[in-house]
Amino acid sequence: MSADAEGPQPLPDHVRPYLRELVGRTRRICGADLVSVLAIGSLALRDYRPGRSDVDVTVVVDPSVSGAVLHELAGTLAHPRLPCPAAGLELVVYDRDFAGRPSGRAGYLLDLNTGPLLPGRASFDPAGSPAFWYAIDRSVAHQAGLALFGRPAREVIASPTAADLLAAVRASVREHSEGEGHLADNRVLNGCRSVVFCRTGRWTAKRAAGRAICATEPGFRPVVEAALAGFERSRAGATGLLATEVRSFLAWVRERVDEAAARPAGVSDGVPGHPHSREAGV
Repeated sequence: MSADAEGPQPLPDHVRPYLRELVGRTRRICGADLVSVLAIGSLALRDYRPGRSDVDVTVVVDPSVSGAVLHELAGTLAHPRLPCPAAGLELVVYDRDFAGRPSGRAGYLLDLNTGPLLPGRASFDPAGSPAFWYAIDRSVAHQAGLALFGRPAREVIASPTAADLLAAVRASVREHSEGEGHLADNRVLNGCRSVVFCRTGRWTAKRAAGRAICATEPGFRPVVEAALAGFERSRAGATGLLATEVRSFLAWVRERVDEAAARPAGVSDGVPGHPHSREAGV
C-alpha cells in the first residue's frame, strides 16, 4: 500500500490489512502493467458500514495486460482464497486508455464480485453488463477515489460527461424501482443520493444524502428515516419498509432525475459540466 494510504485517511482498521494484501497480490500479478489501485464507494465517501458495506476497488492497468494475467488476478483475489472481511469485494479493472477518457460505457477488462455475502462473479466481457453501474463508479472515483497504489484517481479516471452521467443515474433509479434483489433501505438511500447529485453535481454518502432529503422533503421524512435506521443494521438484520411508501418515494425520485436530465445545458445548478457545478474532491 502506498505511503498516502498509510496516512490519515478514512480506511477502517479492520479492512486495512485486507487492502494491503489485495494491493500486494495485485502488484505481484500485474507487475509493470499496474498503474493504480483505488478505493472507491463507501470507503472513499467516508461511509463504510461493517456488516453492510462492500469494499469497492478500481484497478487501472496498461492496455498491454494479458488475459491470462486478468484471470490469475481474479482467482487470487477471490474469497475465500483472500478472505474478505466485508460483505463483499467489488473490484473492477480498466485499461488506462479507456479509464482516462469520459465514457458512459461499462468498458471493463475484469469485473470481480466475491465475498461472504456476494454471489461470486468474474466477468471479462462488458457487453452484457448494465453500463450505468460502471459510469457512476468512475464518476465517484474521479471525485473521491483514494489511491492505495500508484497514480491519484483524478490522473487516471475521467468522469463521464454530464449527459452520460444523468443517463446513468436515470438507469440506476429505474433499477432500484423495478429490479429484484435490492434491500429496501438501500433502494431508498440510493434514491436520496441520486436526487442530491442532481441538485449539487456531487456524489454524497448515502446517510448524508438521506439526512439532506429529510431536511428538505418533510413528506418523505418517515420513509427516509426508516431507511436510515435500517442501514445501521447488517444485511442479515435488515428490516423491510412499507412497499407502498418505497414505491411512492422512488417515483418522486424518478421525476426529479427526469427533470434534471431534461434541463438544457447551463440551467442546472449542479450537474457536472454546467456553470455552477462543484467538482472539488472530498
